[in-house]
Amino acid sequence: MDVGVIGTGQMGRNHVRVYSELKPVSSVHIFDLNEKQTEEVAKQYGVDCASSMEDLLSKVDAVSLCIPTPYHYKTAMDILSHGMNVLIEKPICLTAQEGSDLIQKISSDIVVGVGHIERFNPIVPEIARMISNPLYVELKRHNPTSSRISGSSVVEDLMIHDIDIVRHCLLGDTYDIFSRGTTDVATALCQFGSTPVYFSASRKSSKKIRMIHIEQEDMTIEGDFMTQEIYVHKKPEQYSVDDERYIQENIVEKVQVAKKEPLRSELVQFLDAVSKGHGFPVTPEQGVENLKICEKIMRGLSNV
Repeated sequence: MDVGVIGTGQMGRNHVRVYSELKPVSSVHIFDLNEKQTEEVAKQYGVDCASSMEDLLSKVDAVSLCIPTPYHYKTAMDILSHGMNVLIEKPICLTAQEGSDLIQKISSDIVVGVGHIERFNPIVPEIARMISNPLYVELKRHNPTSSRISGSSVVEDLMIHDIDIVRHCLLGDTYDIFSRGTTDVATALCQFGSTPVYFSASRKSSKKIRMIHIEQEDMTIEGDFMTQEIYVHKKPEQYSVDDERYIQENIVEKVQVAKKEPLRSELVQFLDAVSKGHGFPVTPEQGVENLKICEKIMRGLSNV
């Protein structure tokens, strides 16, 4: 299969790297308005530089769209007008309205997916199998300041990953939201069904954090998205008093997770969907729903 990558920034470069390593891929073609950067990426991974987006689309069967969010809508519309299969890096568009308008232009004979990469983190399906009637869920996604981000708040940039996981993998579809913060540091307390969920995201942290904490009657589950590790804490069967001090021996279990690079899993499934003509796991409709939740959270921020 011949594939293309539009955009050669950090995320686009990663798409090129993975595509160049996949056996189903015959050739990789890339395009970016930054010609010097595109030539550097092409040389690094031994791929082809297209002279224009139209040139690229004429040579490929599927394309990854990895450009800044404000340009997603117009560029994706151009790609759809060519009847091209496309994976749009998250968020699907700058606004939910743009995303809804985009969906109207998707024909039934092409595959369109949204690149919510954490959906493909191997700890997500493991945790989904483990939970039942959670009492409380907390997710933290904190980053140091980065020059990579432009045109979006911390909600669409970082928190949206956790929103996607909770909304589409772990809990139900009804929710209420209370949020506070700024475009760089935001929190949201949500109620998904009967479960309170606390989200926090930051682009001002001194420590990179990607974690999930779930409390149930029978166990507490802790997951780290970066190390792809899950620990389960269970209540002890016996309590004791030693020299008038309360002692509790917790039972801690480490869940065996087959570690995988989420982006590789994502792109393999995208190419499989294109090859076999079935849907991609993260649909445009789900991408729009994630944005609608983001927009409700953003209404509570102080400088949006």
